Amino acid sequence: MFIDEIRNELENHIVPYWEELKDEEFGGFYGFKGYDLALDKKADKGVILHSRILWFFSTCYEVLGDEKYRALAAHAYDYVKKNCVDYELGGVYWMTTFDGKPADDMKHTYNIAFAVYALSAYFNATGDKEALALAERLFDDIETKTPDEYGCREAFTRDWKLADNEALSENGLHAEKTMNSVLHLIEAYTELYRADKSDRVAAALKKQLSIVENKIYDYDNNALRVFFDGKFDVIGDIHSFGHDIEASWLTDRAVETLGDEELIKKFNALDLRLAENIFNIAIEDGALNNERENDKIDRTRVWWVQAEGVVGFMNAYQHSGDEKYLKAALGIWDYIKDNVVDKRDGGEWYSEVSFEGKPHDWKEETGPWKCPYHNGRMCLEMIKRGVNA
Repeated sequence: MFIDEIRNELENHIVPYWEELKDEEFGGFYGFKGYDLALDKKADKGVILHSRILWFFSTCYEVLGDEKYRALAAHAYDYVKKNCVDYELGGVYWMTTFDGKPADDMKHTYNIAFAVYALSAYFNATGDKEALALAERLFDDIETKTPDEYGCREAFTRDWKLADNEALSENGLHAEKTMNSVLHLIEAYTELYRADKSDRVAAALKKQLSIVENKIYDYDNNALRVFFDGKFDVIGDIHSFGHDIEASWLTDRAVETLGDEELIKKFNALDLRLAENIFNIAIEDGALNNERENDKIDRTRVWWVQAEGVVGFMNAYQHSGDEKYLKAALGIWDYIKDNVVDKRDGGEWYSEVSFEGKPHDWKEETGPWKCPYHNGRMCLEMIKRGVNA
């Protein structure tokens, strides 16, 4: 059965892989494991990676209740708290060295958002008020140091001078603002609002949702625009299929957590249009293609895109009752089992698989961006939603 397979993948494959990466000497988790499954114990440790690991084990504990998850979450929390936060100037670092010193002290709104997300999840799972206070402190950093009249600026030096946003720009573009950062501010603020129910977090969350509604959503094409200049005018012609299907359920989660009936009605409709469009244009041979740039389709099967496809189409099925979305979610899960899950001893999920089903051997299995967040979250969402088939 579907849920049994999902639970088995989570508890007997994904969790043991990340548990093995626990760094008992310097704290946190090892920062890099290549396609060849060779572990580099002295690789820099991504702060995004550690926030995502903290979120993952916190949510495992909240959903599944096993004390081992609490212990793993506490280990991740200890590293984030002691090594990733810049208590002098605010925000969090981009990277640390293997032994916990700042390696790249860039400040990035996206990165700080993930720390807010993770610390809020740790509080929601454990009730640790210190973690909530730190999440609220970082929320204040975002809300006081990054905004301009159009939204949140993204890339800064350690002392909050504007910097080039290379970290979240792709396709040869240099974006000042990105859909990706807005999406994950929404995600972070949703988790923080679930923790503290404060009016200030609700207002900030609604502001980001308004940016999606009025600047990012392309009503002519039922898609999200991706890259922008500082005034939220679009640059480039990119359509990220994975982000659209991810946004289709994350924004639903946000408005439902807020409990705002007007926003729920509005975003449920918009999100079904997003899911419908991705269903129509992005599924090919049982999996989701990656993106479109101009008239070129990138048919790479990216691990996180497939994971978000399962959640997004399951969410669309639960909101609409349309069986085609359920079939799409189950079909992508079948593809993941057959092609994306790394069945080698010591493996997890391949980062990328070619359209023909061959893993890309130049992509790591653990790294600054390769983490248990998307695939682990997919499993946890399916368990929470309780859809069996």
